[in-house]
Amino acid sequence: MPSKRTARIGALTVAAVCSTVSAVVLTAPAQADTVHIHDIQGTTRTSPLAGTKVTDVPGIVTGVRTYGSSKGFWYQDPTPDADPATSEGVFVFTSSAPKVAVGDSVTVTGTVSEYVPGGVSTGNQSVTEVTKPTVTVVSSGNPVPAATVVDARSVPDDYAPAGDTAAAGSVNALPLEPAQYALDYYESLEGMNVQVADTRVVTATDKYSELWVTVKPHEHATRRGGTVYGSYTSQNTGRIQIQSLGATADFPTANVGDKLTGVTAGPLDYNQFGGYTLVANQLGTLQKGGLERETTRKQARGELAVATYNVENLDPGDGTFAAHASAIVNNLNSPDIVSLEEIQDNNGATDDGTVAADQTVNKLIDAIVAAGGPQYQWRSIDPVNDQDGGEPGGNIRQVFLFNPERVSFTDRAGGDSTTAVGVTKVHGKAQLTASPGRIDPANDAWKSSRKPLAGEFVFRGQTVFVIANHLNSKGGDQGLTAQYQPPARSSEVQRHAQATLVNAFVDEILKTQKNADVIALGDMNDFEFSETAKILEGHGELWSAIKSLPKSQRYTYDYQGNAQVLDQILVSPSIRKGCDLDYDSVHINAEFSDQISDHDPQVLRFRP
Repeated sequence: MPSKRTARIGALTVAAVCSTVSAVVLTAPAQADTVHIHDIQGTTRTSPLAGTKVTDVPGIVTGVRTYGSSKGFWYQDPTPDADPATSEGVFVFTSSAPKVAVGDSVTVTGTVSEYVPGGVSTGNQSVTEVTKPTVTVVSSGNPVPAATVVDARSVPDDYAPAGDTAAAGSVNALPLEPAQYALDYYESLEGMNVQVADTRVVTATDKYSELWVTVKPHEHATRRGGTVYGSYTSQNTGRIQIQSLGATADFPTANVGDKLTGVTAGPLDYNQFGGYTLVANQLGTLQKGGLERETTRKQARGELAVATYNVENLDPGDGTFAAHASAIVNNLNSPDIVSLEEIQDNNGATDDGTVAADQTVNKLIDAIVAAGGPQYQWRSIDPVNDQDGGEPGGNIRQVFLFNPERVSFTDRAGGDSTTAVGVTKVHGKAQLTASPGRIDPANDAWKSSRKPLAGEFVFRGQTVFVIANHLNSKGGDQGLTAQYQPPARSSEVQRHAQATLVNAFVDEILKTQKNADVIALGDMNDFEFSETAKILEGHGELWSAIKSLPKSQRYTYDYQGNAQVLDQILVSPSIRKGCDLDYDSVHINAEFSDQISDHDPQVLRFRP
């Protein structure tokens, strides 16, 4: 992702000539002097005039973008046709700062193009544009066409039509049904002036000055103000992204549960970072909801507390150590075992062959002590340089922290970055051949991805096997607003192979010792209802303990308005059947604009 707002916004609608879909030209196009914007937009996602030069198309300017590489303006026909499927607005790509103002009545001559944000390989829908324009200002100071109200009543409950099987699942050529499908409804407004009012924030303001709101306040709502993504068929149609045409400094800094009161209005755009986006030239007033970070309870003396926490590329140069330490000590109440994901090597993203992470981990441990927490000890295995994916040069890996006053680690030599850990039976009990050890690290399933870290712990005389995971990311998957419906999730292929290996390893432990306490936890990069989770769970070898929570509380991450599960703690039957399992998703990051990680930590408490 770009690190600057201008770079990100600039990527949203770059010159259409860089990425166009095949032109579809009418066999008998309308005469140039009769073409209107709704003729350009047509009744499908791609213009019937794509590739065609149009002349003197009239309209009123509704929004101007003068920054980034996507400079241009939106304009709209004040005399719409009677067809709800045809948008009355369109974006004019000027490449340099446009010499028009909101309220100008203009005519535009140019070429109709279809631009795919992010490139055709993303599977994104295209944006209809007029490129290489000649713009004539007829008059100024005209009333802007009234904004179309987008609200709970206007947005359909069904998300998207099924794609055309003859077109590889694409919806591009399907006639729009804006009264039936949310994506069709938004597409029918592409480029038009729209408004939302009194909306609740469902994804906090990010570093690119973007946030997400919902126009359906009761749609899968969490008690903290978010919107839960609970299945592949509950995409949450009320979500919409908000950007601004104004100064970044004026953009509201919002958390989940805050509200944008009053009217937020502007052109409806489509971009590669979330699809349909209201680019506001009028922003509502932020009303804070008072969201506070959660604190989990402290484990009882006889309870073992095990946590997973993705600390987002932590390296010694970061300024977040004190905050992470405070989170572990105060919000998580110093768990006995903490599986950390995304611990980087001692010089972070510098790609010079460094793989050791002792400085990173010890700096965090020192910060925990300074925050009043225990003197944790740690175990990990350094990866082979640049073989575990993540930020280039960072060499992210999983690390076990454990409180030696509460739990001990069973060290058994032989574990390294390339040697596979196994399971043996000793005195009738399962035992790892190496502790810590890595699960089948040479297997192709782990190519350019993190290898699971397995270790043996002892709590009050009972052995607990813990497997720390960070499975293949969802990068490369098509977005929910893709032209292909349902969207393809290509990253699943590797993740499923990884889940199969983790399940097989747990199965080996349980076949050796039926009542063994086994925990597989970490950033699984997939949902609790996903096929990945089902493969991990297998035939009952594991169970995702987040499913012990009500559905409205099942989330660890907030992405594009959807509160969802990526981090999981799975347990073996002996733990699940003990009837003393207590699970908590501790919301300290994902819902907040000032987050120190994009993941919320998870805590499991049970009595071995």
